[in-house]
Order: sequence, then C-alpha cells, then structure tokens
Amino acid sequence: MSVQPFEALSAPLLVLRLFAAEFPHLPAPGVSVSTVYPDRLELSFHNDFAGFEAWRDALGIAPESVSFHVQDGRTRVLKAETYYAGAWLLLIGFAKVPASIVERSRTEAAS
Repeated sequence: MSVQPFEALSAPLLVLRLFAAEFPHLPAPGVSVSTVYPDRLELSFHNDFAGFEAWRDALGIAPESVSFHVQDGRTRVLKAETYYAGAWLLLIGFAKVPASIVERSRTEAAS
C-alpha cells in the first residue's frame, strides 16, 4: 500500500478553510478528512439536528435531498451529500430517538 502525500487532502482542506471564513457564525461541527476518501470532507453534528440544519440551509442543500434513518433503534440519523469547491461534502447529524417513542415501540412490539 502506498502512502499518499498530504497534498492529496488539499480539496477538502481548502473547503474547510473556506467554511471557516464564510460561515464563522455557524455551529462548529465534528470534522473528518481521511486518506481513505481524500476528496471528501465530513461535517458531523451530535445530539441534535440544529447544527446539521443550519449548515444544510447555509449551503443551499434542498431538504428533500436529505436522507433519514434510525440506527440501532435509538439514534436518528440525517445525511446529505453535495459537491462544494472541488470536494465532496458529507453532512451527517445524529440525535437520540425520544424516550417516549422508544418505549411506545417496545410496548407495540410486545403486544
């Protein structure tokens, strides 16, 4: 396996720099850049969807392009992907399924 040079990550790092300049007022996300996907920048938001929605709106990502699923029956997940300034951008948001919904699901499953 060959080692990639740091410059292989230049596209997502440039986008990150642009975001710091253009959107300093938005909530700070978790940031991931990886040599596995060298042209991708991942912004993640944990514990609620407000940060995800703020970034989605700022980047002009249409609500209908957001996917939703429930992971392990306890975590709601929103995902959106777009191409921005030479890099693929993955927005991902995580939030707990409210306890009342989890309990109702358990009750319905037991019936």
